[in-house]
Amino acid sequence: MKKDLRTLSQLELEELFNSLNQPKFRAKQLYDWLWNKGLSNILEMTNLPKELREHLNTEFEIRCAHTAIEQKSVDGTIKLGFELFDKRIIEGVLIPADKRMTACVSSQVGCTLSCAFCATGMIKRERNLNPGEIYDQVVLLNKVAQENYGHHLSNIVFMGMGEPLLNFDNVLSAIEKITSPQGLGMAPRRITLSTVGIARGIRRLADENKDFKLAWSLHAPTNEKRDEIMGINRSNSIEEVMDALQYFYNKTKNKVTFEYILFDQFNDSIEDAKALLKLCKQVPAFVNIIEYNNVEGVTLHKANKTRRDAFIQFLEKNGVTAKVRVSRGEDIDAACGQLANK
Repeated sequence: MKKDLRTLSQLELEELFNSLNQPKFRAKQLYDWLWNKGLSNILEMTNLPKELREHLNTEFEIRCAHTAIEQKSVDGTIKLGFELFDKRIIEGVLIPADKRMTACVSSQVGCTLSCAFCATGMIKRERNLNPGEIYDQVVLLNKVAQENYGHHLSNIVFMGMGEPLLNFDNVLSAIEKITSPQGLGMAPRRITLSTVGIARGIRRLADENKDFKLAWSLHAPTNEKRDEIMGINRSNSIEEVMDALQYFYNKTKNKVTFEYILFDQFNDSIEDAKALLKLCKQVPAFVNIIEYNNVEGVTLHKANKTRRDAFIQFLEKNGVTAKVRVSRGEDIDAACGQLANK
């Protein structure tokens, strides 16, 4: 089997060309084709000598993902099913808004976490995505954004299938290629990484001191309630994650977003809001209130508007910025928690 050319670093490309008696600058040319132009055909790399291209093509391939399925919601949201080189399917979502064009991308094929409210957690994790497969989602969603709305992507959120911090090295490598001037050149501050709360991963992220944003999928303000709906809490308690978030903030000075799905009669009382307030006082944070999207087989339900508004008003009266994240793409199973390759 041919080797995937995109698994080679720029240094490894330089070593490759040196072994072929080619000048060092060929590595930069090739890297530009791979990560700036996103080319998938080695023979079309026209500034490389023809004989070199033909030789590379006998030894290597470029395993790009491609769009296998496209669905468009009545609200303009577009969901893509990406087929990978091994025929597995992952999903990504384009979310258009007045001032934003956001790509929601996946980091794993499936998920191991089995959160009680999430469709992705009901399918097994088959493998991690490599940096190229993450990068491809951004390229293809950007293409769809331009074709449908005439705008480039403005934001990227790692909120699709999988847990980014359980695929740490590949996710950071992909972000480097997405943000690098030699890659897609997107601003790091336009990227948000969402995690269920992997304490060791958050600390590693802090040590990397990257300038992208961090969001914590909290969804319950006490260990007792969080244990019921998110098994990860048994190995990464709220206290452990809060310690890691404080470490993250002290290192980066970046505020954290707390993501909080309001479930009817479960985590939407004023007592729950008080418990959440205590967490918000420990580290500078925003709160994203997320309206629950129905998932087949799940008994949890969306909180009613009266309880939701009272919850938000309590937080805001006590100095916490809390906003409702409007659900998008529910009719095509593209909304938060619904990605499951249906």
